[in-house]
Amino acid sequence: MTEGRFPAPLRVGLLVNPVAGMGGAVGLKGTDGDSVLAEARARGAVPRAQARARRALEELRPLADRILLLCGPGPMGEDLAREMGFSVQPLFPAPDRPTRGEDTARGAALLEDAGTSLVLFAGGDGTARDVAGALGIRIPAVGIPAGVKIHSAVFATDPASAGRLAASFLEGKARQERELEVMDLDEEAYRQGRVSARLFGFLRVPYQRGRVQGLKSGTPASDRAQQAALAQGFLEIRDPKRLTLVGPGTTPRAVLDELGLEGTLLGVDALLEDRLLARDLNERDLLDLLDRHPRTLALVTPIGGQGFLFGRGNLQFSQAVLRRLGRRDILPVATPGKLQSLGGVLRLDTGDEEVDRMLSGPWRVLTGFREWAMVRAVL
Repeated sequence: MTEGRFPAPLRVGLLVNPVAGMGGAVGLKGTDGDSVLAEARARGAVPRAQARARRALEELRPLADRILLLCGPGPMGEDLAREMGFSVQPLFPAPDRPTRGEDTARGAALLEDAGTSLVLFAGGDGTARDVAGALGIRIPAVGIPAGVKIHSAVFATDPASAGRLAASFLEGKARQERELEVMDLDEEAYRQGRVSARLFGFLRVPYQRGRVQGLKSGTPASDRAQQAALAQGFLEIRDPKRLTLVGPGTTPRAVLDELGLEGTLLGVDALLEDRLLARDLNERDLLDLLDRHPRTLALVTPIGGQGFLFGRGNLQFSQAVLRRLGRRDILPVATPGKLQSLGGVLRLDTGDEEVDRMLSGPWRVLTGFREWAMVRAVL
């Protein structure tokens, strides 16, 4: 190296969708659109994307003196990065209105011309769509999972893994890259219980096994008969006088189907004495029910093809709700085919390390009629 000269800083993009994930705990299943965001705030929703992005950036602290973060303005990354002591350059002036997807797309487009080595973005599938629409596969990118709907394969398994993957890539250790799918749902159909996902593009993602989540998958027809048998197995062992919280997914809903009850595919329903006590509950509803029903069981399944027991698609089971329930009052259910596709492992990403630790370790999972499996949940 020539005396008196230093290597140029690594230019890393950071885009945070500050409203991502706000609709989950309050039962809105997304925050796309100004009206839905307003409803989420009216229901008491609180931001979560900043905390998720912070956890990822903590993994980059050892490289802070070598990194220049090219950030979305204000709450889109700049404020957080400055607070954490990184060198920061905002991409454009902060808008005088709440941020929108067009701001994410604008920032992503500017990153391409700024000599960016890697883009980190915090949000959900809508944010991934905005980034992919502007960048395509021209710059490597890693998603920090912070949204409600996370069907895309471009996200790390959790925020810390996003930061570790980014650090490995910047240090030249993560040499493998994959072009991975960006998927998104029709939110209005999603709120009505219909899953309508389609492919919107691809991002080029640094890859390390165990740090990048898989693409969510639908339920194969062969699993439906197994789900019915599993539902019959649950109905045989359950106490009908104990309140049951039936979580999202086709497997828990099979219990309601067996009873001839119309539940919600993507919400949380309450079952008591063979009748539907309440449908599509949010976090506040669940906490109120737990106050009135100390004997409560949560029936949950790993969501999609990614294996998350909590933290994807069921944010109604918030940190507060999970603390109240505890391990004893949670029953995971999954067909043998689903468990096999997940590699026999469940994942956790509640956003609270203490809650994740409480829920980690071996679980007895109901897999069929009088059939069980021992499966480990990992962080």
